[in-house]
Amino acid sequence: MKDQALFDKIDLHLIRVLNTVLTERSVSRAAIKLGMYQPAVSAALKRLRVLAGDPILVRSGSGMVPTDAGLRMIEPSASILRAAGMLFSDARGFDPATAETTFRLAASDYMDPLFLPQLVAQIKALAPRSHIEIQPLSAESDYRSHLAKGDADLVIGNWSAPSDELHMARLFGDEVVCLVAKDHPAVRRGWDAAGWLAAEHIAPAAMHPGAKGVIDEHLDSLGMVRNITVRCPHFGLMPSMVASSLLVMTTGRQYCERFAGILPVKILPSPIEFPRMMYYQLWHERTHASNASKWLRERVKSVAATLRKE
Repeated sequence: MKDQALFDKIDLHLIRVLNTVLTERSVSRAAIKLGMYQPAVSAALKRLRVLAGDPILVRSGSGMVPTDAGLRMIEPSASILRAAGMLFSDARGFDPATAETTFRLAASDYMDPLFLPQLVAQIKALAPRSHIEIQPLSAESDYRSHLAKGDADLVIGNWSAPSDELHMARLFGDEVVCLVAKDHPAVRRGWDAAGWLAAEHIAPAAMHPGAKGVIDEHLDSLGMVRNITVRCPHFGLMPSMVASSLLVMTTGRQYCERFAGILPVKILPSPIEFPRMMYYQLWHERTHASNASKWLRERVKSVAATLRKE
């Protein structure tokens, strides 16, 4: 019998009967477990024997035992039933305690150095069987494409104008400040807009060629350009670079405060007024109705709320 013709004769109910008679090793016990009449189970077993070309279950003394072929069918049939159970499970609901979902997030550490560790800890505490893939937001990453293709379920970051092609939820806003070394001249003398623009600045690497971050986008709107002498793709290393140099790092206060107590740095107000940095989570229509993705977005929101300072 050709494979396609064979598959056309098999339905999920038949697989369930197969697995139950093999694990129960009894047609009568299988009938009780399946909620079927015994003759119906016997008829299904007869069909299975024809399809397999093997007795599958044979008598041994007063009971029954699987044949070698039957033993080999136990795990594949169980696997098919598990997969079938998962097939529409997310449409019906999402149970984090038992879900084996893989969550794919694209994020950077510029929100808050505690954000991603706390998010991972919360997800693993509530969904211990889940898997988490954290992807960097870099010049090489096209987060719109990744969301559309399913390479990422959620993108977390800050944009002055997030893509209107995507769903968006605000996480929090933060005051823009400057982080400098404790012995930076501006700590003693202060600075004005001209002095700040002329100072040596460190900034994150561009998200894509030609892209500018929210700080430089705002400066552009004012007709201003700052003196960026260092570009770094590793946001988490930038405060340490500031601590041992005359570099100026301009970003959200919340991020800077995480380092103020552990590095020889000082937080200074910016002499140029910036709008608050807004942090969002973005997702595609593809995952908008997914119960697993809704649960993930709630986790992101709850962790952000514990870190937020209004």
